[in-house]
Amino acid sequence: MNFKETFVKAFPENKNILLLAGGAGLTVVGLGLGYKYFLKKSEKVTRVGVVSQLLIHPLKSGKAVSVSLAECQQIGLKYGELQDRHWLVITEDGHFVTGRQEPRLVLVSLTSERGQTCLNGPDMEELRFPLLQPDNAIINCRVFGADIQGRDCGDEASDWLTRFLGVGKTFRLVHFEPHMTPRRAADKIPLFPPNEKVVYPDIAPVMLLSEASVNDLSSRLEKAVTVAQFRPSIVVSGCEAFEEDSWEDIRIGDVWLHRVMACGRCIFTTVDPETGVLTGKQPLETLKSYRKSDPAQKNIYKSAPLFGQMYIVRKTGFLQVGDVVYKISH
Repeated sequence: MNFKETFVKAFPENKNILLLAGGAGLTVVGLGLGYKYFLKKSEKVTRVGVVSQLLIHPLKSGKAVSVSLAECQQIGLKYGELQDRHWLVITEDGHFVTGRQEPRLVLVSLTSERGQTCLNGPDMEELRFPLLQPDNAIINCRVFGADIQGRDCGDEASDWLTRFLGVGKTFRLVHFEPHMTPRRAADKIPLFPPNEKVVYPDIAPVMLLSEASVNDLSSRLEKAVTVAQFRPSIVVSGCEAFEEDSWEDIRIGDVWLHRVMACGRCIFTTVDPETGVLTGKQPLETLKSYRKSDPAQKNIYKSAPLFGQMYIVRKTGFLQVGDVVYKISH
């Protein structure tokens, strides 16, 4: 007699218990599979556009690097050694500096390849320095009132930026390294999940904008604007203007993105990306005339007009120009 037969014969009541337990187990498995099947069946997948540009801004407020392929990580786009908003200009006391304060930053190009980081700008010599400088100091920086670290990139980079910006102040360049602690997006905007992290971006790891929305805005202005003025990560073609406002969940290749909020626009949109000069009130004033937030959301956006959408990354993977963008409806 085997163990199972001995167990059942010795305790007759266990036979019923075992049968009930087995049946309950099968029921749970069946319900689980059924629930997954129901979720899958209840999802509607709709093609809404195509990725036309992928843009990485290695230096916060600096020039974009256009790439045809990028890895979409939890903290933003990555291509080789370039990671979105992983370099930051700061003051001597550690406060972050953007194109809002120093418009000429939009003319600075930062690239990194084979362990060498390069700075370029109009009428400036190219500066090369090592990507990794472990002996340099780690600086505590302040970004929108939150503490975050950055590795100082050295005196030569500081001198280069100070001369280029030419406003009588000393600036330094820092680089975020993998072992450092990112900021919590929810500390700035409670709409974000508590565990959502960002490095030096304003608030979200990914910002998406459609070409049609940019064209719509241009049609209302004397001078057309370009995508560069709004600094998105992903640009989409093949959809109607502002259609992206309704894309709560999207899939691009293996990547899944979830929309958290719209992008409230500020004076930075009035900086000409080709000249680094504040152009006046446009296109911000025109955006305010027809892209206002819902009055119920004034506590979030204040008086900022909305242009583009901010996403968090639900599933990481690779993005490629030409990928189809699918909206997921539940």
